[in-house]
Amino acid sequence: MASLKIKSASKLSGEIHVPGDKSISHRAVMLGSIAEGETRVEGFLAGEDCLATVECFKQLGLQLSAIGSRLSIQGKGLRGLKKPSKPLYVGNSGTTIRLISGIMAGQNFDCEISGDASIQKRPMKRIIDPLLSMGAKISGKKQKGNSFPPLKIKGSKLKAMEYRSPIASAQVKSAILLAGLYADGTTTVIEPAHSRDHTERMLSFMGAKVSMLKPEVSIIGGQTLQGREIHVPGDISSAAFFMVAGLLVPNSNLLIRNVGLNPTRIGIIEVIHRMGGNLEVQDEQLIAYEPRGNIRLTANSSRLSAIEIGGELIPRLIDEIPIIAVLATQAEGTTVIKDAKELRVKESDRIATISSELRKMGAKIEEQEDGMLIFGPTKLKGAIVDSHGDHRVAMSLAIAGLIAEGETTIENTDCIETSFPGFKSLLDVVCTK
Repeated sequence: MASLKIKSASKLSGEIHVPGDKSISHRAVMLGSIAEGETRVEGFLAGEDCLATVECFKQLGLQLSAIGSRLSIQGKGLRGLKKPSKPLYVGNSGTTIRLISGIMAGQNFDCEISGDASIQKRPMKRIIDPLLSMGAKISGKKQKGNSFPPLKIKGSKLKAMEYRSPIASAQVKSAILLAGLYADGTTTVIEPAHSRDHTERMLSFMGAKVSMLKPEVSIIGGQTLQGREIHVPGDISSAAFFMVAGLLVPNSNLLIRNVGLNPTRIGIIEVIHRMGGNLEVQDEQLIAYEPRGNIRLTANSSRLSAIEIGGELIPRLIDEIPIIAVLATQAEGTTVIKDAKELRVKESDRIATISSELRKMGAKIEEQEDGMLIFGPTKLKGAIVDSHGDHRVAMSLAIAGLIAEGETTIENTDCIETSFPGFKSLLDVVCTK
């Protein structure tokens, strides 16, 4: 297993680009595959998770060719997929297994979907129940009142429905909307809060009529999608690590170019502003229905202030909470993170893992059932820590190492490749030791 050694930095400076948005890259592959004609993707994230999605659709008969961050997809239309000769393998990608299940539910053939050991611990009842209500025949391994991969799906004729989701989850919403393309009538999803809307935006961009009345989304079944040219912005979840580093490392001045600024994803920017961080958004524009812009960070000359983070803000920053925890260790007062129980069922139990590992570095954190209390500011010290196989925990600990006294060793860091290939090299480029 790989490990990273991180030493404290005296400054971060320069202009960087982060890899393409993982959520948008997944959806470009899926929607491009069931569209008519060719879809060209610029800025595709060639990380392990998105490449797993590519391999799944190759197994379904698609012609996809990738060169670096460029991807070409020869779409087969809604009914052009072919029965795979073996189970679809999603690796570590929860997005892949949940979204592709919605597409597979409406096919005229059967399939099985599986993944690595981590995926086989991820709960699937949240998508199975609504898909069953639409007439899908889908089952998983039952355990402790939930269902887990591998999933077995028998192709079925689907019917439209209105579904009131108990959680705000883009994966649940997207699985239902994608199944809705294969259903008779209008399928509607109503959420308790507005989750990220990349699926709706891309469906609209590719010609589908989608009604979006927050937090309600509807789609009419049987619509034809048209292949388009999709320009994927930099992933704000990846940029978040450098955003926090640029605020915490003294004397820093960092510009991150072409970062996605989808309103459902910019909760971390709101948090940074509320905490008093020096962050400026520049040169905003809209391409392929997705907003983007540049982000400039400068290290704070005064202390950050602790805040409370919860409620409707959580779905807009759920993936950034590990790095927000690092930021909070340097804020004056007690930062409260709540309403984030969803973190318990990510690649790791992120509430437990980020709390325990940052405590090894001297942070004062109390774990709560649905979040954590972080007491600051605290001087961090280098330590030997573990990612628990979670890419966001690994990178958050690396940023913590930049402001810690001494050297930090992060073990089990192969997982970083799932979302941020070249993370350590980019960090080395902007860091002055």
